[in-house]
Amino acid sequence: MNKKVLETLEYDKVKGQLRDYLATELGEAEYKNLQPSSDRATIQKWLDETAEGVMIDRLQGGIPLSKLNQIDVQLKRLRIQAALSGTEIANLAKILQNTAGIAHFFEVMADESIGESVHILPEQAAELAILPALTRRITTALDDQGHLNDEASSTLASLRGKIVGHENAIKAKMQNHLKGKNAQYLSDPIMTMRGDRYVLPVKAEYRHRFSGVVHDQSQSGLTYYIEPQDVVEISNQLSELQVQAAAEEQKILGELSQELGEHVDELHQNAQILGHFDFVNAKARLAAKLDAMQPVLSDDEVVDLKQAWHPLLAENIAVKNDIALGQDYDTLIITGPNTGGKTITIKTLGILQLMAQSGLFITTRQPSKVAVFDQVFADIGDEQSIEQNLSTFSSHMKNIRSMLPEITDKTLVIFDELGAGTDPAEGAALAMAILDKVASLGAKTIATTHYPELKLYAFDRDRTSNASMIFDVQSLKPTYKLLTGVPGQSNAIAIAKRLGFGDDILGAAKSMTSKEDQSLNQMITDLVKQRDAVRDQSAALTKERAALSEKNDELDEEKRRLDKEQAKLVLDAKKEANHIVASTKKEAEQLISEIRKERLRAGQSGGLSEQDLQKKRKAISGITQNEQLERNRVLQKAKKVKQLAPGDEVTIQSYGQQATLVKKHNNNQWEVEMGILKMLVDEDDIVKSQGTVKAQATKKKQRKKIVKTTTGNHSKANVQSRLDLRGVRYDDALRELDRYLDTAVMSNLSPVEIIHGKGTGALRKGVTQFLRSDRRVADYHFASANAGGDGATIVNLK
Repeated sequence: MNKKVLETLEYDKVKGQLRDYLATELGEAEYKNLQPSSDRATIQKWLDETAEGVMIDRLQGGIPLSKLNQIDVQLKRLRIQAALSGTEIANLAKILQNTAGIAHFFEVMADESIGESVHILPEQAAELAILPALTRRITTALDDQGHLNDEASSTLASLRGKIVGHENAIKAKMQNHLKGKNAQYLSDPIMTMRGDRYVLPVKAEYRHRFSGVVHDQSQSGLTYYIEPQDVVEISNQLSELQVQAAAEEQKILGELSQELGEHVDELHQNAQILGHFDFVNAKARLAAKLDAMQPVLSDDEVVDLKQAWHPLLAENIAVKNDIALGQDYDTLIITGPNTGGKTITIKTLGILQLMAQSGLFITTRQPSKVAVFDQVFADIGDEQSIEQNLSTFSSHMKNIRSMLPEITDKTLVIFDELGAGTDPAEGAALAMAILDKVASLGAKTIATTHYPELKLYAFDRDRTSNASMIFDVQSLKPTYKLLTGVPGQSNAIAIAKRLGFGDDILGAAKSMTSKEDQSLNQMITDLVKQRDAVRDQSAALTKERAALSEKNDELDEEKRRLDKEQAKLVLDAKKEANHIVASTKKEAEQLISEIRKERLRAGQSGGLSEQDLQKKRKAISGITQNEQLERNRVLQKAKKVKQLAPGDEVTIQSYGQQATLVKKHNNNQWEVEMGILKMLVDEDDIVKSQGTVKAQATKKKQRKKIVKTTTGNHSKANVQSRLDLRGVRYDDALRELDRYLDTAVMSNLSPVEIIHGKGTGALRKGVTQFLRSDRRVADYHFASANAGGDGATIVNLK
C-alpha cells in the first residue's frame, strides 16, 4: 500500500491506538511493522485471529502475558558463545516462564466450552518450546532482577555463608572500638566503608594513637578514615572470599549461558509467538474500546458498510452512515454544502478499508462487507506547495496524474472536491473526464464535488450514482447524514431567505439561475420528499410489525400458561381418581382373597370362577389414570416449544437479535451464529422464533402417516406349548395363566403344559381350581411320572 494514502487517511493515528494495549517490546515490534495487506488469505487469517482474541478477552480476560523485553541482543551473544550477565539471563527466563504459562493456559482452555470455538491461536501455542528443565534450572539460580540465589550452587552458598560470618566478625570488632576507650578519638561514633574496607572516622590529631591502616582523609583534613589493626586480617580474608564468590558467580552464569545457547532457535521462536499473542491481545482490546465488528471479505470487490463511523470519532457523537460501492454502482458522487460531512464520509470509507486489510475490526453497528484492494489512492485536502510554486489546483492534478498509471480493477480511488480550484466550467469538464478514465480502468471510486454538472453526470453514466449530505434548511445546520441515490440541493437562496434577505434580492437571484438548475433543484426536492415519505411509511410498518409480533408473543405465552394450568387440573383430577381407585382396589383384593379362601375351604365349584375373579381384578386395575407428565399431551405441546436443535432460527433475548443455533455445549449453553459473529449464550436466553416453530410443525405433519394394521391369527411358531409358573407369586401366576390360555386358544395350540411345581401345593391347587372353572378347557391331568408328575398339568383346550 502506498505511503501517501496512509498519511492522507491518518492510518498511523488509528493504528497508534494499539500501543496503549501492548504489554511487551516483542508485541510492539509487530505493531510497528503492521501495514495493510493485499493478500486475501493473509487478511482473513488476521481477522480470524482478532476474532479469537476478542472471544478470549471477553470470556477469559485475554491471553495472560507479563512485561517482556526484546531478546535479540542476548540471542546474538549466545550465538557467538558469549557469557550473559544475570540481568540478560533473567530476561530470557521471563520468556521461558511466559512460554510455560501460555502453553498451560491454552491446554486448560481446550477442555472448556470456549475451546471448541478457537482454533488458530491454540495451533500457534502448540508450536511453543516449553523447555521445563532449563526453566527450573534458571528460575532456581536467579531471581527476577538477575541476582544469583544461594541455591545456584553449593559452593556459592558456602562462600556466601563464610562472607556473612566474616562481615559479622568485623562489625563486632568495630562495635568494640565505637564503645571502648578509643571512642574518644573518633569524629563520629560510626563505622563506614572506603572501597570495600570497613573504617572508622578518627580525628586528625589522634591518628597516631589509633593503630591501623589509613584508607582516606576528609577534604578538610580534620578526619582520617582508619581500618583498625585487629580488623585488617579478617578484612583480607573477607576480600579473598568475595573474589572466590565472584568467580563462582561468573562460572554459574557461564554454565547457564552455555545451556541457553543450545536452545537459541527455540527461544527466538517462543519470543516471536509471545509477541504475536501480545499483538492479538491489543487488537482485541482496541476492538472492544471502539465497539468495532469483524468485517466480511467480499468475493467481488464489493464494499457495503452498515452504520459506519470514523474510528477517531467518539461513537456517541459520531453520525453513522451506510456507505456502499461495487454492487449497484462502482462510482459514487457526493454533493452537499461545505462542512456538511462529505470529507469525513469518504475518509471513513478509506480508513475502514485499510483497517480491515490490516486485520483490525471496523467501526460499524451492523455486519458489513469490505473488499480486498491491491491499492487505495486518495486525493484529499489542500495540497498547495509554496516550495514548488504549485497552486492548490496544480498540486491536486499532479497527485491525480501520478495515480493513473497504477490504477487497476482492484483499486479504490478517493477524490475530494475533484476539479476544484479553477474555472468552474473547465473544472467540471476535467472532473468528468478523470472519472471516465478511472471508471474505464475498472476501479471503485468515491468523489465529492460542488459542481452541478457532476450531478447530471451521475445520471448519464452506467454504474454511477449520486449521493448527498443532508442539510437542514430550517436550522441552517448540517445533519452529516448520507443520502444515497439523491444529489444534493443548492440551498444558497433558501439559506439567504432564512437569514432575512429581501424578496428583491432573492427574486433577482432566482431570475439569474438557469431553468435547468431550477428544474434540477425541483427534481431533487421531489426525490427527497418521496424518500421521506417512503422512510416514514417504512418506519410505521416496522413499528406496526413489531407491535403485532409483541402481541403474538404475548398470546403465545398466555396460551402456554393456560395449557399448563389445564394440564395441572387434569393431573390433580387423575391423582384424586387414582386415590379412590387404589382404595377400592385394595378392598376388592381383600374381598376376592376371602371369596377364594372360602371356595377352596368349601370345595365349591359353583358361583364366580377363578377366571371371573381375575377379570374383575383386571377391570379394577384398568381404572387407574396415568399420572406421568411426560405423557400429557398438553404439557408435551408446551415443552416442544422450548425444544432446540442445530439450525433453528431463534431470538437472543438479552441482545434482541435474530440468530441461528450451531451446536450445544456443556453447562446448558449453545453456540449461536449472529450475523458474522459466533458466541456462546445460555439456553434460558434463547427463544425459538415463530417461523421455526411453524416450519417444524408443518414438517412433522407432512411426515406423519396413519398406518392401519390388522391382526390375524397368531402363529403357532410364536407361542410356546409350555408355561412355567415356578417362582411366580400366586396372584400373578393366575393372571399369567389366564393370558396364556387366551393366546393358546387364538393360536389353535393344544395340548399345553402348565408347570407349577410341587412345593407347598398352593399354586398347584390354585391352577387346578382355575382350570376346573374355565370354559376354554376341555380336560386336564397331571403329567406322567417321567415328565414331572404332579409338578405339571397337561391341558387340552376346546
